[in-house]
Amino acid sequence: MLHFFSMSAPAPLTVAVAQIATGVGEIAANTRRIIDAIHIARDREGAGLVVFPEMAVTGYPPDDLLLRRDFLRATETALAEVARACTGITAVVGAPLERDGGVRNAAVVLTDGGEQAVSYKRLLPSYSVFDDNRHFTAGSAPCVFPCGGRWLAAIICEDLWASGPIADAAAAGAEAVIAINASPFHAGKPAEREAVAARRVAEAGLPVVYANAVGGQDEVVYDGASFAVDAAGRVAARAPFMEEAVTVFHLDKDGAVTGPRPPLPDEIPSVYSALVRATGDYVRRNGFEEVVLGLSGGLDSALVAAVAVDALGADRVQAVMMPTRYTASRSLEDARAVVDLLEVDYRIVEIEPLFTGYLEALAPLFAGRPADATEENIQSRIRGNLLMALSNKFGRMLLATGNKSELAVGYATLYGDMSGGFAPLKDVYKTDAYRLAEYRNRISPAVPEAVIERPPTAELRHDQRDEDSLPPYPVLDGVLALYMEEDLSVGEIVSRGFDPAVVERVVGMLYRNEYKRRQAAPGVKVTRRAFGRDRRYPITSSWRGISET
Repeated sequence: MLHFFSMSAPAPLTVAVAQIATGVGEIAANTRRIIDAIHIARDREGAGLVVFPEMAVTGYPPDDLLLRRDFLRATETALAEVARACTGITAVVGAPLERDGGVRNAAVVLTDGGEQAVSYKRLLPSYSVFDDNRHFTAGSAPCVFPCGGRWLAAIICEDLWASGPIADAAAAGAEAVIAINASPFHAGKPAEREAVAARRVAEAGLPVVYANAVGGQDEVVYDGASFAVDAAGRVAARAPFMEEAVTVFHLDKDGAVTGPRPPLPDEIPSVYSALVRATGDYVRRNGFEEVVLGLSGGLDSALVAAVAVDALGADRVQAVMMPTRYTASRSLEDARAVVDLLEVDYRIVEIEPLFTGYLEALAPLFAGRPADATEENIQSRIRGNLLMALSNKFGRMLLATGNKSELAVGYATLYGDMSGGFAPLKDVYKTDAYRLAEYRNRISPAVPEAVIERPPTAELRHDQRDEDSLPPYPVLDGVLALYMEEDLSVGEIVSRGFDPAVVERVVGMLYRNEYKRRQAAPGVKVTRRAFGRDRRYPITSSWRGISET
């Protein structure tokens, strides 16, 4: 639902920022959203300009859909429809255009039923989750257009992160900058964006209106939090975080900006909101209404259940407990406590007979060999098969419950607990899972304290603890964060006080388990470096990064 924010004080130029959730390939639905927002901005808010996110017509990133001529033709048709709605108001709309010898990432300025101007994205990122260099031809010149007695420049996302494009806009006579964006969330990113925009303002002396997308798209989530920085470099107005909204900013001729200014959330609340938004959007946009997950009595599955309830509603979540001979009574009690708090559908499926049947069938083949991880993985794969059967039979998306720490070092079973359509915690370290659970409990009880306090265990053999196989999670997560997110070498991490043998072991496990991650369910990026399109390493590689030590 759209929320509306405005100020009663008059201003020379009233700009409506329409941070809307557009889905990739949903061109007809996206067009309706854009036109609805145009009507709201013009008729309800009296805006002279309405600004939409980067690639609003097609959703972002459309990836290799941009190689299809029919996709690009559909985009042109949609833009023409949007243009017809632009009477009495100017709109800046993001879309791909096949123009001037290439496919362009464009900000199209529409007014009076037609195209007034167009700006092409000049800086095409090919780092992190971005692949613009694969699909687009870069622009080379500023775009300045008149609106409401002002000269405005339109730039696109990455063009704000370097000084050149905004300096060129100032030289071309711009009095303010309109920046359209599809800037993905990670912890700390909203404040980082605002700091970058403030630096550009200091360099060029022009106020900036920054419009961002909102909503989940596969492995990224856009958080909205659009804002305006006045000519003094102050964040003077802001749109809501992680919500669709049409927000009105007022630009004075002297570079002052007024408007609402809701605060940015702290790190853990922002990450939790991102998980909820991304999970709900992914499930619904892929045609599902309900989810199923395996509930173990442990922290991760309880946290995923809470995220699912907040994303979809308790009546759309089913939790299944599947005990074996190794499942402690405490696990059954803790699982029951979780479902009592969350009020989700709960089923228990005894899998001991199935596990026994597997062991008996394999006994002649395994004769003379001791039990090991093979028997542990059989239990996990039985559970994965049963959960997938429930997913297939009832049309519920299966949510995988593993976290980033486990996935990094391979402490997860292919075709077992890794099975699923989406993994909400895929980019959440175990230590952060505890912080998220504690935060969620401050909203309302969701994860019992007994679950949070219990030492983590996979319960695939007697008296098993995660630390039997892994370093303590604070140590493991510390090494992983330094190696993956800060790109420190083994030697540099050791210099931070970590045991050399532990660091080498963790880095070795990270590389050896790339093959598992290639087969894992997608999950949303919430850190600076996530598994998936954000981190692209070879499966077959001898590099371990430890020779220097």
